[in-house]
Amino acid sequence: MKVMKFGGTSVGTPQRMKEVCKLITSPTQPTFVVLSAMSGTTNALLEISDYLYKKNPEGANTIINQLEQKYMLHAQELYATSEYCELTQKFLREEFNYLRSFTKILFTSFEEKVIVAQGEIISTNMVTNYLKECGVKAVLLSALDFIRTDKNAEPDFNYIREHAQKQLHDNPDYQVYITQGFICRNAYSEIDNLLRGGSDYTACLIGAALQSEEIQIWTDIDGMHNNDPRVVEGTKPVPQLYFEEAAELAYFGAKILHPTCIQPAKFAGVPVRLLNTMDPTAPGTIINNEMQQGTLKAVAAKDDITCIQIQSSRMLLAHGFLRKVFEIFESYKTSIDMVCTSEVGVSLTIDNTSHLSDILSELKQYGTVQVEEDMVIICVVGDLSTDNVGFVTRACDALRDVPVRMISYGGSNHNISFLVRKADKKQTLQALSQSLFNA
Repeated sequence: MKVMKFGGTSVGTPQRMKEVCKLITSPTQPTFVVLSAMSGTTNALLEISDYLYKKNPEGANTIINQLEQKYMLHAQELYATSEYCELTQKFLREEFNYLRSFTKILFTSFEEKVIVAQGEIISTNMVTNYLKECGVKAVLLSALDFIRTDKNAEPDFNYIREHAQKQLHDNPDYQVYITQGFICRNAYSEIDNLLRGGSDYTACLIGAALQSEEIQIWTDIDGMHNNDPRVVEGTKPVPQLYFEEAAELAYFGAKILHPTCIQPAKFAGVPVRLLNTMDPTAPGTIINNEMQQGTLKAVAAKDDITCIQIQSSRMLLAHGFLRKVFEIFESYKTSIDMVCTSEVGVSLTIDNTSHLSDILSELKQYGTVQVEEDMVIICVVGDLSTDNVGFVTRACDALRDVPVRMISYGGSNHNISFLVRKADKKQTLQALSQSLFNA
């Protein structure tokens, strides 16, 4: 069995839904399909929630009416028979009447998550009805019945595995199994969501739970590229990535994947393939547990970085100094990306500045503090083990004309990172591409 996930743009119009259904039904084996909400729907549902928070039911009803009208037209365009068009429109009327019911109650954060979940519920119902109209033996399985998080808001994998397998056992012999991405129940059985990675996370959790042959993530990009195509011309999709390489690229700016979502697939040994719904014949990128020796794969950039430097003579030959510094960041739940140390100082970077003033205030107890904003982390990913002499030299030599603020190497065999100013980002990416991939 394959698991196939389609994002919001992939099911963004009735025509796109039809094309996705062709991809779903082409495999000869049973397929488990994870769908996002139609593009634009989640934002509209969040806007409805915002109006309700502000005690403006009229504003919420305006958006609800606009969204309902849009979906009613989608139903007319999607279905060829009056039977399935009327069936779906009846479902849509019930859905939007349900949304209107929230304008009459005291609104809370719990209701917001319930409202936002309706986007995936609507898209999966529409696609399931279309498949049935086309004669496909398809069944809709509610993600709320088998995707759950624990008390730490992390996926409860044992529960997911047990209940996903039970869903297949209770619904045998279907050609297509469809479920919602992103949404779940929490440890208290309330409707919630997976946050990081969204629908991609759902697909990887299901693929790992069912030990599927392959997890396919279908987007509007033909795989993970070897550099940012918005900045560098002539980039190419990377044919294969090791799981650790993919996680590094995702964390450091490759937006096609969230770094967390592929972890279940990695631990289960299930390959993840990134494919393009706009160009289904493109090979895309396969992510698996195979490490290709002696190759550099890609460059990525992470924006909006803040660099903090702490200098203190008390650090010289002292123990416990770094622990005190890191405990400050931990107390404010602020993660650190890069770290460089000297005898009397430490420089580090963060991407979350919500508690910056408090952090700086506490750091000043231990030394002189300097801050640089508008920085960018550029990372080079591939086999950077010490056996491969020359890769690090080539990367550093490519940046001989770029003022590099920090370099981090050695924490991983798959990544060397450079901190540069935002103004030097384009030059840095282009120089690395020219040296590493086009030389």
